[in-house]
Amino acid sequence: MQWLHQCENKINFYVLKEALSLSGMKKIKLLLLVAGLSCTRIFAQPGDGDSYILLKPDRVFDGKEMHKGWWVLVKGKSIRAVDDSTKIFKPQTAKVIVLKGMTLMPGMIEGHSHLFLHPYNETSWDDQVLTESRAERTARAVTHAKATLMAGFTTVRDLGTEGAGYDDVGLKKAIEKGVVPGPRMLCATRAIVATGSYGPKVLVNETDNLKGGEEADGVDGITHAVRSQIGHGADVVKTYVDYRWGLNDEAAPTFTLEELKTAVEVAHSSGRIVAVHSGTAEGMRRAILAGCKHH
Repeated sequence: MQWLHQCENKINFYVLKEALSLSGMKKIKLLLLVAGLSCTRIFAQPGDGDSYILLKPDRVFDGKEMHKGWWVLVKGKSIRAVDDSTKIFKPQTAKVIVLKGMTLMPGMIEGHSHLFLHPYNETSWDDQVLTESRAERTARAVTHAKATLMAGFTTVRDLGTEGAGYDDVGLKKAIEKGVVPGPRMLCATRAIVATGSYGPKVLVNETDNLKGGEEADGVDGITHAVRSQIGHGADVVKTYVDYRWGLNDEAAPTFTLEELKTAVEVAHSSGRIVAVHSGTAEGMRRAILAGCKHH
């Protein structure tokens, strides 16, 4: 959760419904209105002729404390003031939205999502990747994005489409254009796996089946995969530093330390970070030594 007063970072708001005073449609419209606001200049004085929205909830939670009687002044997609109702600047032309019985809080941030998957007790991971069409998987992702936003998560880091290519970047663009509702997305696109380590796996050797991640090996292969995914719109690089490919299907490291250092170096040169999947001590050790800071 991001604090209201950290102006360098983007800040999101979400309305916690505490009174059934709005119809379902109005609740959705209101939530979409206040979700996804970015902070520029808190407590800045607005200029003449600007258009504003003044939100009047019963309370504002700033991520640390609850404040009764605080209001929020918004201009476009920017939060211009958050303060006590007796102190906040109130433009005469501002549109006033009263949120009776509600609390306004920073939108929650989800750091590890897979919008293109659904619960495995509905359909196994293998069957989702191998038998569900890309159209169906995208349709499900659109539904998941809306449900995620309605639950109060206004930013998500989607760490791999699991066989759906770069469709997360397309979904992100559709959300940004207002085509469908959803949270801000940080996309990892295909994710990177070591050859032979990831699924789906089949016993028919001649079958060239779809994989849940992009296979890459060695310094040259890793370099190409990282750059390619960045070129396709990746905001973050995701690697599986270990997986269930050891003896008896036990989790074991996949990439060498040199390969991981290459991924980090190439990603960092573009200003991006490397997030890793890791469940073993050795995998974590290699990731840390390589400079990975996000697990």
